Amino acid sequence: MNFTSFWLALQFLTRFPVPRTVTPGPAALGWSVVMYPLVALLIGMALALLQGALQYQHAAPGLAAGLLLTAWVVISGGLHIDGLADCVDAYVGGYGDAERSLAIMKDPRSGPMAVAAVVLLMLVKFGALMAIYEKHINLPLLLIPVIGRSFVALILLTTPYVRIRGLASPLVENLPRRPAITALAVSAFCAWLALGPWPLLAAVLAVWGLRSVAIRRIGGCTGDVLGAMIEISEASALAACALIEV
Repeated sequence: MNFTSFWLALQFLTRFPVPRTVTPGPAALGWSVVMYPLVALLIGMALALLQGALQYQHAAPGLAAGLLLTAWVVISGGLHIDGLADCVDAYVGGYGDAERSLAIMKDPRSGPMAVAAVVLLMLVKFGALMAIYEKHINLPLLLIPVIGRSFVALILLTTPYVRIRGLASPLVENLPRRPAITALAVSAFCAWLALGPWPLLAAVLAVWGLRSVAIRRIGGCTGDVLGAMIEISEASALAACALIEV
């Protein structure tokens, strides 16, 4: 493992600039998944700093939530939102047929149910961000991106990857098991200490539910499933933070 793995994770998960062109090897690709929580922490730091600046300027809660959500989407480049839309289209249009569902996931067009799912998820995030902003708490923004991306390693280690020569195939083949589990455990423990059990439990239930649906419908996971998992687990944990005192 070297800095190449970190730059790969940063390049894939965000639109932050990297200092040089990264030429990945198989081992670096696998280790890049271990770096996901660290890159997610950078995303969280950017969001927490933005919220702090908005609080300093006494921005209205609705405006602050809108700017935070926009920044969140821009930083990730909408990568995971695309996965969510593809999964919803496949679930609705696949009629339970795995091959048909996988073919729909590769279609760049989005149907009305996919659009509705993305809008609803953004509304949940917007409302939760507004509530968190009004409570003047910053830890959820710092750690929830970490929670969502930490589960990627868990899904890759426990779920068949069904897309032959898919985008995540090299990650699955070269993912170091023990470091990945360690990174997940440390991330979950820190989130538990900082946020309490409920946001983490909400994210775990969301991930377990989506994994169960994916196994039932397509026999495992794909890159789109991973993206959808990140978005849904983030929204679930964020809503839990908004509903309780952190």
